[in-house]
Amino acid sequence: MSATMEETNDVSLEDARQLLIDLVSIPSPSGEEAAAAEELVDFFDGYGREAWIDEIGNVRAPADDAVLLTSHIDTVPGEIPVEVQPADEDDVEADIADAEGEDVLWGRGSVDATGPLAAMAAAAVRTGVSFVGVVGEETSSRGARHLVEDREEPDAVVNGEPSGATGITLGYRGFLAGTYVATSESGHTSRPEPNAIQHATNWWNGVEAAFENDEYGVGPPDRRDGGGEAAEVPVFERVTAKPVDIDGGISEDGLSVEATLDVQLRVPPRLDADSVRETAEAGLEIGTVSWDEPIPPVMESPRTEVARAFRAAIRKEGGDPRLLRKTGTSDMNLYAGTWDCPMVTYGPGNSELDHAPDERLSLAEFDRSVEILERVSTTLRGGDGK
Repeated sequence: MSATMEETNDVSLEDARQLLIDLVSIPSPSGEEAAAAEELVDFFDGYGREAWIDEIGNVRAPADDAVLLTSHIDTVPGEIPVEVQPADEDDVEADIADAEGEDVLWGRGSVDATGPLAAMAAAAVRTGVSFVGVVGEETSSRGARHLVEDREEPDAVVNGEPSGATGITLGYRGFLAGTYVATSESGHTSRPEPNAIQHATNWWNGVEAAFENDEYGVGPPDRRDGGGEAAEVPVFERVTAKPVDIDGGISEDGLSVEATLDVQLRVPPRLDADSVRETAEAGLEIGTVSWDEPIPPVMESPRTEVARAFRAAIRKEGGDPRLLRKTGTSDMNLYAGTWDCPMVTYGPGNSELDHAPDERLSLAEFDRSVEILERVSTTLRGGDGK
């Protein structure tokens, strides 16, 4: 569906801020996004924009597909009192605010990713471009997975995650999650044979060792620092392997020892999930591993029309553009794995405060990001970007 320029509306920065505060004030952990989704629909309805909640819970507001602005509605759990306070010296030193006394919004999701979400909603109404708020990004990315199956490819995508008002994220590592299960006969602890818990820890120790070698960890021999030693590869280019949950012990009938280990691996763009999975399973002798559907890594070019539009817009707003690569994973990975169109990730907020107990966002930075998103959207629609 394509919107005409007459379908654009002026959203004041005050109204955009109010949307942000309203959304942050509505708890929306993964699986409980419905109330926040309704708030978003009401916002679009108030400006005469068609919007609805689809069968999986995403907020859809189609318009001009010159660019799709999309971010996630859900947050991680955790209650942080929602309040607007003047920034203090610590905020300025931590690069959360430009000046002491500047207003800062505290609350869960203010950074990840309700700030980007609200900024994109305001920019979408201002410029008449398409918008989707997706659900479940913090867990299974079910909203993004449904979106790529259910809608046509747009001309460009801007995914919403905190990058700072001057940051343009081009790359993310992929994600591979699995569950190891083993069972062994029960017996006296004086016996030398390893039990299922030991099998689980032995397998995982082998996985960690495999990803610390030259190929996956410190780097190949031809990568040397000034002293001739092998230089450490940046985290973005490495596999990170983490156990996230473990459960084990004697079974209820007392006849066996059981162990379950949940693991997560981050996959750099130079590798793929299949090769990482094969390496993880190479030392598997006892037990089984079941793997979830992987999320592929992504690395976009800095020379696409979207990246160029952001650099120009940030400069017009008085900023110095920064090109970023993130060690985590986002919905952009899924969009890039399905849609063959240029894309970046962008949004206000200091990503170091993602999921943190002191999550907070500079409202001046939020305002700036709305203006930048408006410039980018206008440019991609064929305008002059103001």
